[in-house]
Amino acid sequence: MIYGFLFLASLLATFSIRRVALKKSLLAIPDERSSHTVPIPHGGGIAIALTWFLGLIYLFTCKELEPSLFYALMCGSLLSIVSYFDDLYELSPKLRLFVQALVSIAGLYALGGLGKIDFGFWVLENSLVTNALAFLGIVWFINLYNFLDGIDGYAGSEAIFLAVAGWLILGGDHFLVLASSVAGFLVWNWHSAKIFMGDVGSTLLGYTIAIFSLYYQNHEVSIFVWIILFGLFWFDATLTLLRRYQNHEKLSQAHRKHAYQRLVQSGVSHDRVVFFSLGINLILLILGYSAFIQSSYTIVYFMITVLVLYGAIKIVDQRKNFE
Repeated sequence: MIYGFLFLASLLATFSIRRVALKKSLLAIPDERSSHTVPIPHGGGIAIALTWFLGLIYLFTCKELEPSLFYALMCGSLLSIVSYFDDLYELSPKLRLFVQALVSIAGLYALGGLGKIDFGFWVLENSLVTNALAFLGIVWFINLYNFLDGIDGYAGSEAIFLAVAGWLILGGDHFLVLASSVAGFLVWNWHSAKIFMGDVGSTLLGYTIAIFSLYYQNHEVSIFVWIILFGLFWFDATLTLLRRYQNHEKLSQAHRKHAYQRLVQSGVSHDRVVFFSLGINLILLILGYSAFIQSSYTIVYFMITVLVLYGAIKIVDQRKNFE
């Protein structure tokens, strides 16, 4: 089956990329943001990107993927290419943001824009507002996924969870393609990681989740279903940003203050942090599914999600204060 082929292709591609990275000394050197102490090969996200886009093309040629979703997801290829060069040469923030904005606009255009945002009790249908929010949301998802890719297995496990959750709730072979592509990489990225994903993978995954959110909102599935499912990442990234702002920190400066990083600093191993996150994600899956089948109570389930995530953050705060 296609899923087994993509898994093996991703597995072997990651292995090959690691060998090349070691030979060419393409290593992630530990810095003030790192949770690792030794240089590790990076760029494993190339395997995710190659197998993901290959799977999408296969589904599209088999007429199992709607054109608007296919073209919107394929726009992520430009993001992956530029992000790979960023991994190698550290491109300027302005150039990265320009490309992210360009890809976000292209993806939105391919989807036909965002017609509305369903809050459950109220529907926002001002296209100017909805598309402006959609654009900002895509850019934010791209960056926050990159922020949360900092320990072994974390970003990959989140992607597989979201893919499986999407398949369970909504169906669609594209979710299984994504899960297969990431799973092959995750074998090498599990603690202790033999290779890192790099921006080439993390930015692509953030973009992909954003596109899923917008596409299904256009097909009568509230965007809040995806916001609930993706809660672990956006809540940590957003709350950490707000806390740093309140501390008058320079927001562009690298740091290790996200909840998952503080757990590692408190002595919890990388894999245990990932299992803890998966436990929270199971709760989010129940809430996301409930929001899907009871759309009139979407905001209620969203508010419960926020409370659950805030409670998880407070548990982390008890182990390692936010300083």
